[in-house]
Amino acid sequence: MTSSRPAGPRQPTLEDVARSAGVSRATVSRVVNGTRNVDPEIQRIVQEAVAATGYVPNRAARTLVTRRTDSVALVFSVPAHRTADDPFLGQVFSDPFFGRVVGGLLTVLRPRGVHPVLMLADSEDARHTLVANLRQEHIDGVALVSIAPGDSLPFLLTEAGLPTVLFARPSTPIPISYVDVAQQAGARLAAERLLARGCRRITTVAGPFDSPAGQDRLAGFRAAMAEHGHAYVPSVEGSFTQVGGERAMRELLERYPDTDGVFVANDLMAQGALLVLRDQGRRVPEDVAVIGFDDSSAALASRPLLTTIRQPVEDMAAEMARLLMALIDDPSQQTRSVIFKTSLVERDSA
Repeated sequence: MTSSRPAGPRQPTLEDVARSAGVSRATVSRVVNGTRNVDPEIQRIVQEAVAATGYVPNRAARTLVTRRTDSVALVFSVPAHRTADDPFLGQVFSDPFFGRVVGGLLTVLRPRGVHPVLMLADSEDARHTLVANLRQEHIDGVALVSIAPGDSLPFLLTEAGLPTVLFARPSTPIPISYVDVAQQAGARLAAERLLARGCRRITTVAGPFDSPAGQDRLAGFRAAMAEHGHAYVPSVEGSFTQVGGERAMRELLERYPDTDGVFVANDLMAQGALLVLRDQGRRVPEDVAVIGFDDSSAALASRPLLTTIRQPVEDMAAEMARLLMALIDDPSQQTRSVIFKTSLVERDSA
């Protein structure tokens, strides 16, 4: 006994595309599978034929041919021992920085039909498990955002031979491509702005001392201040969170009540610092000028509006995606670093 199903509309095939484009089936296959060194004019003709015929590539078959899955892992690697005021999932879904990273990546990945897969690693065991899973699942590459001090994940990924690009420089020198911003130059802009306003008793809410960004911003700020005769700049370590900024600002005011200018190492902490200053009756910028770093949406949500140092996070994330796709296409490429410039965004707080 045989059974039959109602015949539906026939799906376009590679042969249909080839006839429409006037080229061979093999040429269509090369274009559809993203093979390099295809003449640009031939690519255009084939792509137009694909659109005209409505051909949809079979992803499973394409993966067998190209060994590509058209998916990359977007990995957030975070500290294993987080404090109660620093919940990671809250950061991912509420910190403007993470949303800007995702948005920048998508501007490059989406037009290429590449899908990011969000993954989290918050312990050493989780990092080793993640690397093992990535190797088994045949993810094409990894875009890594690490805020974990002394993070082993960049090293583990490179040792595993997985194409990986890192957002911000690694904490230790390893052969991995990365994008970053000129952290110290940005902190210098903040110092010069505070000094130009006439601030003389300047302090800083630093980022975590064990993070590259925290180290670089503090070093750049202190170096610029030293060049202007300020041999010592008091600092309190923050955690890159609003609550951390509140706590650090409160401590600075207790220890240095005559503070008239403060550089805060990111906008979320600056938002917290502004709340403390307001609670203590300090006018901003008349009594205390405040400058942040990032130019995130937190800067526009602050009252007064926050003067800050802009890092072009979306552009950095887009470049990270471009570097990653180039590395996936040609794994023999040398590692690269791309450093973006900062700029001062003048608003009301300084």
